[in-house]
Amino acid sequence: MIFPGTTVKVINPDDTYYAFEGLVQRVSDNKAAVLFEGGNWDKLITFQLSELEEVEITGKKKK
Repeated sequence: MIFPGTTVKVINPDDTYYAFEGLVQRVSDNKAAVLFEGGNWDKLITFQLSELEEVEITGKKKK
């Protein structure tokens, strides 16, 4: 389930942002606004929920 705060990846191969990962900001009407941050740019793009896949975040093990 995709909620605000979820990290997602774009899975539509025809999209410019294919394979980019971002943070969901808003969800409504079967669409999600995803924030992409990278270096010197930030971009907020709206996608259909079917174009997104939740990314599992795994922490590094402490030694």
